[in-house]
Amino acid sequence: MQNWFECKVGYLKIDDDGRERKVSEVYLLDAVTYTDAEARAIQQVSTMVRGEFVVKKISQSNIIEIFPHETGEWWYKAKIAIVTIDEKAGKEKKINQYFLVAADDIKQALQRLEEGLAYILVPYQVTSITLSSIVDVFPYFEDDLNKQIPSNLKPIARPNTESDDETEETDDDEQKSRN
Repeated sequence: MQNWFECKVGYLKIDDDGRERKVSEVYLLDAVTYTDAEARAIQQVSTMVRGEFVVKKISQSNIIEIFPHETGEWWYKAKIAIVTIDEKAGKEKKINQYFLVAADDIKQALQRLEEGLAYILVPYQVTSITLSSIVDVFPYFEDDLNKQIPSNLKPIARPNTESDDETEETDDDEQKSRN
């Protein structure tokens, strides 16, 4: 399960006309703890910002899922209400959930939200879609296949290679010839 944090970062930005101005930008990060969120924010922002910057605020976000898209210029925050029935009271109950959608406009955001929510089988209502102040999203992606093993650690098992497969085949051939 993803745990999203909104991190507000402040820094001096140089405009196209050469003037410096203070800006604050909000980034959404997938992190385990507040400390992890701060470390990831510093790591990500340091690659984009030249000079000093300050992580001003970190707060846990109510966003439960993101729907990224290559062509989306803006991030839209969508609120949906899922209708459930409280069996004890016998009344309908609405549960609000929030999503982040990358799109060029509100119409496209609604379309991409509905495509992304196609897996939900219970009835829901889209109650709002607003332009978000979030500049960029940084999810956790572990690339386990290409991850290098640190030099101070050794793998538990050796991965199979072609030479291992050939050795097994020759061992099998030798056993067959003995029988």
